[in-house]
Amino acid sequence: MKRHEFLRELHQVSANRNYLEIGVNDGRSLTLSRVPSIAIDPAFKVVSEIRCDVHLAKATSDDFFARENPLAHLRGGRHPLRNIARNRSPFGYWQRTTLDLAFIDGMHLFEYALRDFINIEQHSDWASVIVFDDMLPRNIDEAARDRHTDAWTGDVYKLVEILNRYRPDLVTVLVDTAPTGQLVVFGADPSNTVLKDKYDEIIAEFEVPDPQKVPESILGRTTAVTPEQLVGASFWKPLVASRNRGTKRARGWEPLSRALRQLTAA
Repeated sequence: MKRHEFLRELHQVSANRNYLEIGVNDGRSLTLSRVPSIAIDPAFKVVSEIRCDVHLAKATSDDFFARENPLAHLRGGRHPLRNIARNRSPFGYWQRTTLDLAFIDGMHLFEYALRDFINIEQHSDWASVIVFDDMLPRNIDEAARDRHTDAWTGDVYKLVEILNRYRPDLVTVLVDTAPTGQLVVFGADPSNTVLKDKYDEIIAEFEVPDPQKVPESILGRTTAVTPEQLVGASFWKPLVASRNRGTKRARGWEPLSRALRQLTAA
């Protein structure tokens, strides 16, 4: 299954009510969305027909998330209630917007992808689905930090080890999509600041000169599940139902994490 086919399946099984992507390029992934969406890219060149209510942000992801209310387009951002008298929260603002599905396909260097995840997690929760692209380079050259090949993943594959080491509370699922794989992350927790707090430490360890030492498990895809296994799993309907009911993490996350760990251990 190719990556855009897999993304189309994720839109369906996650029944996402909103969508955010980083790295628009020509808009091929954005064409899959049918819900209110935000797409971020400092130099997008959309040539495909878009069929959703979208805010195209011509900005770097760092600059976009530094805005006062970056997710306002998705309805329910932190808008002052003096303008609208309903949906009042105890704090005098609209209720916080939570991302249902996010796709990270920006700059192919691990530190950029890490910051993208940190920013997205602040607007996510345990039921959000966060996808990284280009996580399974096919050779050392493709994984170089300094691009010298036509097909290029860069070293974003390092997010697998970084998240597993620093955020064992998350569940990460490598998916063997063509051509260069994806990583799907579940269990986001906006209250967790470990990645932000340890950012400099992580950069100091993982930023090394080429050639990169890509783990054999990445090159051989030995720990990746098939896309059919993930989208065909039985946890999606309970996940969607719990998310739409607003089930709290304390009640909803444990059964989901157990099902995910069984999937990745199979």
